[in-house]
Amino acid sequence: MGPTGCGKSSIAIYLRKYLPVEIISVDSALIYRDMNIGTDKPSYLDLKMHPHRLLNIKDPSEVYSAAEFRTDAYKEIINILKLGKIPLLVGGTMFYYHVLLYGLSNLPPSNVEIRKYLLDKAKFNKYFLHDKLNLIDPISANNIHKNDFQRLLRALEVFYISGKTLTSLKNDSFNKLPFNIVQFAILPKSKAWLYEKIELRLKRMLMLGFQKEVENLFFRGDLNKQLPSIRCIGYRQMWEYLEYQINYEEMISRIIFATRKLAKHQLTWLKKWKNIHFLISSTPDIVFQEISGILKKKYKFDI
Repeated sequence: MGPTGCGKSSIAIYLRKYLPVEIISVDSALIYRDMNIGTDKPSYLDLKMHPHRLLNIKDPSEVYSAAEFRTDAYKEIINILKLGKIPLLVGGTMFYYHVLLYGLSNLPPSNVEIRKYLLDKAKFNKYFLHDKLNLIDPISANNIHKNDFQRLLRALEVFYISGKTLTSLKNDSFNKLPFNIVQFAILPKSKAWLYEKIELRLKRMLMLGFQKEVENLFFRGDLNKQLPSIRCIGYRQMWEYLEYQINYEEMISRIIFATRKLAKHQLTWLKKWKNIHFLISSTPDIVFQEISGILKKKYKFDI
């Protein structure tokens, strides 16, 4: 685990060279096909040599829930264990980790018609979803930001399908993951170091053709900025630039601001996380030595 921009993917690929691990992606953006540059997806060659499971599994027009992730990740964990190898989960979507580790209430599957109805209503009032949820489930509404369309949509969808609020369903018992799990998190050396990494990464993405990548999605004609895929950081701001809502400089500054905010949010999650080993380095060989030492000393795992 770790905040965006701290080098998790490169470290995972390095570890796979020396440990009997298979990588499972834990990232809500990397699931989408044709979204490679803006998500900082590993290169084609890296993926050919070091496959990542649960990567490129959805079209940008599709919705993917945390419950679906838990089901898919569990299947991949079982498949990897059957091979006699160790599942290595890598990514920065902290909610996915939480759902995987501690379970999720028995929520109903997504319903396209209900989502379409709610999104049509939201076209005329951007706060419709939050106002509606506040009437039905004020506790959930208080915990979800007014602009977080995906979570608002899901909370309302659950109510329309089941007749029960998300709050009441979440109070049901959780099913914990039945495995021994060792958790590591890469932490940035400093805030300034992380911010510099974020800005350099964005410059590299733009040089690699990030704008063209979003233009290809923009001109498909079947996508919109309310979809979870287009709401991903970078894509949303570039989409607004292509719609002439903001200028180029503002688009850049908004991406940087949103990425910093995400990193801060991820670090807040990690500070509250239980049973985790923190690693203050992004250099793969140093991280490998630290992880090896912890596995040998605390878990008697011989490498």
